[in-house]
Amino acid sequence: MEQLMRNFFLFLSNNKTLTRLAKKYGFKFGASRFVAGVDFEHASRKIKEINDDGFVVTVDHLGEFIDNEKEARESADECIHAIKIIHDKKLDSQLSLKLTSLGLDISEDLVMENIRRILDAGKQYNVTVTIDMEDQTRLDKTLNIFKELRNEYDNLGTVLQAYLYRTEEDLENLDKYDPYLRLVKGAYKEPEEVAFPDKKDVDENYKKLIKQSLENGNYTAIGTHDDAIIAYVKQLEKDMGLSRNQFEFQMLFGIRIELQNKLVKEGYKMRVYVPYGDDWFGYNMRRLAERPANVMFVLKGVFKK
Repeated sequence: MEQLMRNFFLFLSNNKTLTRLAKKYGFKFGASRFVAGVDFEHASRKIKEINDDGFVVTVDHLGEFIDNEKEARESADECIHAIKIIHDKKLDSQLSLKLTSLGLDISEDLVMENIRRILDAGKQYNVTVTIDMEDQTRLDKTLNIFKELRNEYDNLGTVLQAYLYRTEEDLENLDKYDPYLRLVKGAYKEPEEVAFPDKKDVDENYKKLIKQSLENGNYTAIGTHDDAIIAYVKQLEKDMGLSRNQFEFQMLFGIRIELQNKLVKEGYKMRVYVPYGDDWFGYNMRRLAERPANVMFVLKGVFKK
């Protein structure tokens, strides 16, 4: 049943008609649990609260299915706007973004123009930018852009996904770029030809990748809500004599808040992934696919008066 629900929500996340309807009719269906606001002014207040509670943040302006140059440039402008506010309000926050929101599916020239503008602003205001990973059809383009830009910008990171067979090789190939990496299990529906179909295999590959990245000396962000993975990282810390300056945990805004607080009290760096924007539908559906128990929060949002 859980796998059926996961597949159902992943199907919804790719539905352009539902995305347009959700954007048109507002911030409903449980989105406020996972999304910090419709604009960065709202989100910045939430980030300040999160910082005051001892957490660091990475913020993401949500965007799905951008297919024209005007919207891609507007998305880049919004990222630069967020970077400036992060600096002006002295927020302890990085920026995360998807290359499709900047024109990856439109033209290489456009996406490179937009990402360079953002990275220049990040460099000016000392804000790190992480390129989020999308589905495997865009993986090579994303990694090629990261490699090219990493030679020019220190304030740049990217994401690798443990459910893909190829990720171990990708991780090794990135080592010479001294990468800042976020490692995650993966949240897209991929064919069995490219991705592990069974959770236990994904988990084992995830552990292998975490250890490999740390052994390579990369700064490693472990994006997980999984107790077993967190326990594994803590054991690696002891076994490898790791400094806590070499890694951090990352979790999504609104999910497992008690666990987030526990990690902060234990002295770990805990970064909260905070999305904002009115284009929230695809993101929200992927969060439900990752953890179908979150459906109850959506139902409460629908029927709340």
